[in-house]
Amino acid sequence: MASRLLYRLRHALAGDGPGEAAGGPEAEQFPESSELEDDDAEGLSSRLSGTLSFTSAEDDDLGDDDDDEEDAGPDPLPTARRASGEDAEGSSQTDGPRGPLLARQLQDFWKKSRNTLVPQRLLFEVTSANVVKDPPSKYVLYTLAVMGPGLPDRQPTQISRRYSDFERLHRSLQRQFRGPMAAISFPRKRLRRNFTAETIARRSRAFEQFLGHLQAVPELRHAPDLQDFFVLPELRQAQSLTCTGLYREALALWANAWQLQTQLGTPSGPDRPLLTLAGLAVCHQELEDPGEARACCERALHLLGDNSPHSLLAPFLEAHVRLSWRLGLDKRQSEARLQALQEAGLTPMPPPSLKELLIKEVLD
Repeated sequence: MASRLLYRLRHALAGDGPGEAAGGPEAEQFPESSELEDDDAEGLSSRLSGTLSFTSAEDDDLGDDDDDEEDAGPDPLPTARRASGEDAEGSSQTDGPRGPLLARQLQDFWKKSRNTLVPQRLLFEVTSANVVKDPPSKYVLYTLAVMGPGLPDRQPTQISRRYSDFERLHRSLQRQFRGPMAAISFPRKRLRRNFTAETIARRSRAFEQFLGHLQAVPELRHAPDLQDFFVLPELRQAQSLTCTGLYREALALWANAWQLQTQLGTPSGPDRPLLTLAGLAVCHQELEDPGEARACCERALHLLGDNSPHSLLAPFLEAHVRLSWRLGLDKRQSEARLQALQEAGLTPMPPPSLKELLIKEVLD
């Protein structure tokens, strides 16, 4: 499926019509081979004007990073072409901004494929790979851009993950979905040369295809572990920053996590979107932006609906009432709902604030 998706992307960027992108009946078939396919032409990063970059890659490093221990058998992936601009020593750097270029090209692809019969799914692109030295450990951190159908001017969301994060996801899905995962390959650990530009480029491409394959299978696409992979690290970091008063830094992470959840479209439960909206509301309020904070409360109240009381219902109502009063907007409906909860003994008086609940919430 990843190869078909990349085929569509290549032809869309080349200016082909949407009719070609729709492909034949096998467009929705999952590839029988368990190997991650290599492109006949250039790698995806090269086609996107060399957006992949490496820093601190070391060809002569024979040591293992803490993610990559010895594993039997050779790496099954075919040798991929090096990203554009790579020098003989195995490191490369891009010539210009990566994010806007990537966003523009992926947005063009979604516009061209919007009317095709092939279902639109997320696209993944490793935009940078940095060797991180944190003695005594050393590892490669891959920055991944995630782009999906939606507003055409929306920038891709970004997450940073290391090899061990991808491997943990792979192992977890293998345990739960033995059948669907049988056809999905994953780059093996290596004994040596983990920090060369060639190894990093091959793994970057393999991770793009790996996530594309997972998105191609509905049973895997809806798996809670895949949701955790995309949003849980950012949510934990955002919660920690909020609790320590670093609201501006936390706001960027809450916003990124919210956009990721919107793109994924299949949350494992309502609590994480609500917690994300609580984090956004708290940060906007602390940064003196009551209008945005109130809008986050209204989104949360819409998600909660009229169902049985949720632990976050009263705090969102209380915040909505307070922010509406501050902005001179109507607050009567929220006041009435909050009063009904208090009279029924379903929430203390006054209810806990969103910030208090955010601090106490345990993300697992």
